[in-house]
Amino acid sequence: MDYFFCPQEHISQSTVTIDGDEFAHLTHVMRKKAGDVIRVVDGIGTAYDVELKEITKKTAVGAIINTYPNHNEPEISLTIAVGMLKNPSKFDFLVEKTTELGVREIIPLQTERTISPHAKTDRWQKLALAAMKQSGRSYLPIVREAKSLDEFLKSTNSFDLKIIAQEIKGKTSVNRLTSLPGKSIVVLIGPEGGFSDDEVNRCVDSGYQLLYLGERRLRTETAAIVTASMILTSP
Repeated sequence: MDYFFCPQEHISQSTVTIDGDEFAHLTHVMRKKAGDVIRVVDGIGTAYDVELKEITKKTAVGAIINTYPNHNEPEISLTIAVGMLKNPSKFDFLVEKTTELGVREIIPLQTERTISPHAKTDRWQKLALAAMKQSGRSYLPIVREAKSLDEFLKSTNSFDLKIIAQEIKGKTSVNRLTSLPGKSIVVLIGPEGGFSDDEVNRCVDSGYQLLYLGERRLRTETAAIVTASMILTSP
């Protein structure tokens, strides 16, 4: 079934009204017409089976047939904060794939070794929207404005578990994620070259556990995907 996004304010108890870009996609790209049944997601965790009833020049109105709370969403709420990359297409890829895996929030970071300071938040949010629909999710991940590492660390006290995916000499690392405590987790992933030792120490002092991802050196986007997969598919 084809997925379409509709914000909660356009959904009533019995009907859905689709407009804007999603309306254009519905009518001009997918060629949907009255009588067709589609799946609509509200971006905050609920999916609906909707029968299209009326299509005008700017809106499509449909009747809600079935409702699916927490549709295709993991139990864990995972936030990833990632050092921005020199090649913007690699961060595009990261946003798409971590959205498919079930990440709830993505935060670009400015770090000591960040090469590109330019965040393309609007573009990444659109990519997350497309990936949400493609993967059949019902929650739209939020792509935040870029933050410095220190600014970000001040905002993470409420998470049940805090992880930084990097090893450092003299510090104990975990190499497996089992029996994850709580349901809200935040993971830090460094840019090209990783975090500096000083940055890692500041993260550890802020309560972050080090996560060892193995002997092979992973690219930032690969480390983000691997770590998200480890957490979101953990029994």
